[in-house]
Amino acid sequence: MLIMAGMNRQNRQASSGRTQINGKQTAKLGDAARKEAAARLPLGDEEITRPTFRRERAALKRGVWPIAGCDEAGRGPLAGPVVAAAVILDPDNIPRGLDDSKRLTPERRAVLYERICARAQVAVAMAPPARIDRDNILRASLWALARAVAALPVKPALVFVDGRDRIDSGCDCQAVIGGDGLVASIAAASIVAKVTRDRLMACLGAAHPGYGFERHMGYSVPEHFEALDRLGPTIHHRRSFSPVAVALGELGADADNAIGDVLPL
Repeated sequence: MLIMAGMNRQNRQASSGRTQINGKQTAKLGDAARKEAAARLPLGDEEITRPTFRRERAALKRGVWPIAGCDEAGRGPLAGPVVAAAVILDPDNIPRGLDDSKRLTPERRAVLYERICARAQVAVAMAPPARIDRDNILRASLWALARAVAALPVKPALVFVDGRDRIDSGCDCQAVIGGDGLVASIAAASIVAKVTRDRLMACLGAAHPGYGFERHMGYSVPEHFEALDRLGPTIHHRRSFSPVAVALGELGADADNAIGDVLPL
């Protein structure tokens, strides 16, 4: 009986030891599982949505074709035109990596620009500073967008346009707020417009040394303000924008409120 009791005590101690070990292992496994689950959780505000062809494909299923996306670049700068682009993507040959042009590096934009132009139907139109000064920046932008759609090799049956305002496209038009980050066709147009305008501003920079157009693309940055003070405005500056009007001594009540901040694309 003493031997049996001793054996029982040993068995209980061994069993207790195994329980403690198993408890530690279970705790470790539980921690690992929680960490793995946490790693799979979405990042919330950091999660980035990419443009898709979903809206275009839904229209295709309804028998609507061709479908164009359009966007512009250059509403905010003090100099240079507003450049608008319209793009009809090939549903079977969409370039990979399309995104809002502002989220892409210049190098990536250049690569996608070449692919879009090679695989899609593309048109570009511009509103020069004279039209911007005459009509205001919003009307000039909408005019350029409509001109880009009209210049496409085929007339679209549906147009998606970035922003709140629809354009006179001669067909059904849907405005999509934040469309360059949601709709693939608009994203493609935003890339074409941005690359086209940046290259144009680089040419203006070569033609007008000292302004730095090739670096800031005409936007409101200290380098540009300093050049305006030192050299004065060029024929490519928008006279209705406040900093330019100040440089010309022509600031009036109808000048656009464009002082100080770096304005959006």
